Amino acid sequence: MFGENMVDYEGVEDTLFIPLTARINISKKFPEYFYDEEALKLENIVANKLIEEKSSEYHLLASVARYYNFDEITQKFINKNTESNIINLGVGLETSYFRLDRKDSIFYEVDLPEVIKLRRDLIGENENEFLISGDLFKIGWMERIDKFKPTLIIASGVFQYFHEEEIIKIIKLIQENFDNAEIIFDATNRNGLKFANRYVQKTGNESAIMYFYVNDGKEFAKKTNSTLIEQRPFFIDARKILSKKIEFMTKILMWSGDLLNTTRIIHLKLE
Repeated sequence: MFGENMVDYEGVEDTLFIPLTARINISKKFPEYFYDEEALKLENIVANKLIEEKSSEYHLLASVARYYNFDEITQKFINKNTESNIINLGVGLETSYFRLDRKDSIFYEVDLPEVIKLRRDLIGENENEFLISGDLFKIGWMERIDKFKPTLIIASGVFQYFHEEEIIKIIKLIQENFDNAEIIFDATNRNGLKFANRYVQKTGNESAIMYFYVNDGKEFAKKTNSTLIEQRPFFIDARKILSKKIEFMTKILMWSGDLLNTTRIIHLKLE
């Protein structure tokens, strides 16, 4: 429990607190690489201390490297498209709204009703930000969005919990409803998926099993009739910025992850 008005989450919803724990820890330990002031404000609500206890330095940095790269890609998109939509699918307790220079962009934060309720209680709904309760597989969450604006859709730590055919279904639904859209999401290859599942189970969550992986970004783009803009390794900047501060094993795992494409950001233009 997280106090009288909080809810115990199990399964996929419980993984809300794994990335939040990572953002809090890395903001305190390596602020020169990643700093999330809003996440630090939420530190007292993370009741599952097992997440921190069972997370290595590498695991925490791997989670945050995803946000570091998403922020960079999103900021470039905002700078290029003065008035745009930024849609966070499965937003959870993500706080990129506060980390970015938002300019005239509108942020739409989409998640399950119980997660949106928790987010509203803890973070609120801010200027040019809209919280939307909805099923990712249904058109309802799109109804409040101007579909003619340049749109960037972000799926951070979300797609892994579904099967490939379900992800293709979501992407095709977006293609049918938006005129000018791009999507970014994180993905592991098959070997990386096994590693990620072991980690989530190690933190005490036995029910949030991950299924989706991408071995080749170009091949996946073909399956969705999309154009691959980029498939970016997680740790290029982290290895440069933190080379003298991180543990030796963290360095090895980051280097091998980038070399073997274990973890990547996939960026697609949706046709």
